[in-house]
This record gives sequence, C-alpha cells and structure tokens, in this order.
Amino acid sequence: MSVTVLGAEWCGDCRRSKRLLDRLGVRYEWVDLVAQPDRVADVERLNGGAQSIPVVVFPDGSHLTEPSDPTLTKRLAALGLLSG
Repeated sequence: MSVTVLGAEWCGDCRRSKRLLDRLGVRYEWVDLVAQPDRVADVERLNGGAQSIPVVVFPDGSHLTEPSDPTLTKRLAALGLLSG
C-alpha cells in the first residue's frame, strides 16, 4: 500500500510534503507533472478543475490538496500508514 503524490519539483509545498513522507517512512509514488504532463488531468479531476498541487492520493481513494504537515500526518495516522 502506498500513497501517490502529484506535483512538481519547482513547488515548495510539494517538496515539503515529500520531505515529511520521507521522514515518516511512508512509501509513496512521486508523479512529476512536468515530466508527465498527461497526469495534470488527474489533478484537475481531483480538484474540481483546479491545478493546485501537491495532491496526495491515499490507498483508499481519498486525497488531500496542499495539505499542511499536521493535516497530512493526521490523515496518514488515521489510515494506519505510519510505521512504528
């Protein structure tokens, strides 16, 4: 089970979310929207047309857009995705 993060390296919030996931030991798939522009449609679909990033998609199909570190940590914990 892993998380998918849709974002771009130029995005500070994307880098922050990736650092948090790394620090927490959460496995995730990184989708670089610059390298994979066809995936921008996924972002728009999840965000009701908006291109806000990062979009963090969880194994249960739910997602968070531009989550703060505390919000992302809380969701990961609720889904049982934190190790230890």
